Amino acid sequence: MNMHSIEFKQRRDALMARMGEGIAIIPTAPEVTRNRDSHYPYRFDSYFYYLTGFTEPESVLVLIAGEENKSILFCRDKDVEREIWDGFRFGPDAAKTEFSFDAAYTMRELDKMVPQWMGNQSTLFYSLGADTMWDTRVTHWLNTVKTQTRAGVSAPASIVDVRQHLDAMRLFKSPFEIDLMRQSANIAAQAHNRAMQKVAVGKLEYEIEAEFLHEFYRKGAQAPAYTSIVAGGANACTLHYNANNCELNDGDLLLIDAGCELHGYASDITRTFPVNGKFTGPQKTLYELVLSAQLAAIEAAKPGNHWNAPHEAALDILVQGFIDEKLCHGSKDEVIESASYRQFYMHRTGHWLGLDVHDVGDYKNKAGDWAILEAGNTLTVEPGCYVRPADNVPEHFWNIGIRIEDDVLITEGGHEVLTQAAIKTVSGIEAHMQRS
Repeated sequence: MNMHSIEFKQRRDALMARMGEGIAIIPTAPEVTRNRDSHYPYRFDSYFYYLTGFTEPESVLVLIAGEENKSILFCRDKDVEREIWDGFRFGPDAAKTEFSFDAAYTMRELDKMVPQWMGNQSTLFYSLGADTMWDTRVTHWLNTVKTQTRAGVSAPASIVDVRQHLDAMRLFKSPFEIDLMRQSANIAAQAHNRAMQKVAVGKLEYEIEAEFLHEFYRKGAQAPAYTSIVAGGANACTLHYNANNCELNDGDLLLIDAGCELHGYASDITRTFPVNGKFTGPQKTLYELVLSAQLAAIEAAKPGNHWNAPHEAALDILVQGFIDEKLCHGSKDEVIESASYRQFYMHRTGHWLGLDVHDVGDYKNKAGDWAILEAGNTLTVEPGCYVRPADNVPEHFWNIGIRIEDDVLITEGGHEVLTQAAIKTVSGIEAHMQRS
C-alpha cells in the first residue's frame, strides 16, 4: 500500500460525506499533443489527483455515496509491451491495493459499468462544462439510463458540480499538504538565491532562467509550477512578460517570478534585485517601499482577518509612498478613491495557492463579503510597483519594475512565511550577490 494512500482515502470519504448520496465522476486530464506525435509533459488533473494520488493518464475516479460508500478507479491495463515503450503502469489490480480503492477496473469497462451504477442514483456529481469530450460521454450514459425507465430504473434527477465541494475542501491544507508546500517553497527559495548569485551584466535572461530551473530539478521538483518570468529593466513593467531573451544591462533591476511543483504542489516566489549587485538611489527608494508594503500585508495575513486585509494594508503604504515620491498627487483618500495609483500598481496583492498556482476557492461568499482567513489556508502576498515612462512621472523612476512575492500559510496563531529562505532585504541581497 502507498504510504500516503490513507490521506487520499480520507479525502474521498470526506467528499462522499458531503455528497450524502449519489454518484460522482471525476476524470483526470488527457494527454495533449504538442506537435505531430510528440506530447506535452503530462500533468494530471488537480481535482482527480487530490482524491487519488494517482498520476497516470487515461484514468477516472467514480465515487458512489450512500449507505455503503465505494470508491472505484478506472485506469489503463497492465501492459508489459506498452511499458517497454512508455514506462511503468500500475494496472487495476496493483492500483486497487496501492491506492486503497474499493475496486479498480480497466478503462475498457467504463462505458459498460458506469451507466449501471448511475441507475436510481438521486444526484450526479460531475463538472459539467469542464471538458466537452467528457460531457458527451456522460450525457450518453445518462441517456442510456433513461432508456430503462420502463424497467423501473430512474436517471439522476439533478447534476451538481462536484468542484463546489472540492474547492471548499482544498482551501484547507492538511499537515501532509503543508509539509509538501514547505518543501516546494524551500526548493524555490534556494533557486532564487542561486539566480541572484549567477546574474552578471551582459548575460541573457534565459541564462538566469536556466540557473533556477537547474536548482528546481536538482532538488527533486518535477517541473516549474508555471511559465517563469525573468524580466530585466523595462521588461519588468510587463506583468506577464515571458520572452526571457533580452540582455541584462548595467544599472537595471531584474525581476524573477518563478516557482516549482513538487508532487503536485506549487510554490510561487518573486524577487527583484540589481543586475550589477547594487541598488541605485531611486531603485532602493521604490524597492523599500514595496518591501514595507509586503511586510504590512503579511502581518495582516492572519486568522479572523478577511481576504482583502493584506491588499488594503499594502495599498495604504504604497499609496502614501507614491504621493511622497510625486508619482501620485492629492491626499491618500483622494488617490485611492480616484484609483490613480493603478498607473503604478494595477493588480491585487495575492491569490490562493496549492495544487494549482492560482488555487481553487472563493474570495467572497454568496453575500458578496470577503472570505475570512482561517488556519490551513495558503496564499501568496505580492505587492508591486511598475513605472513606465510618462510625462507625469519623474524620469529617475522610469522603467523600474518591482514585485516581491512570498507564500504564506495561515496558522492558528498568525502565519508562517513558507518562502522565508529567499533573501529580500536590500542589505541581504547586496551582500549575497557580492559573495557570488
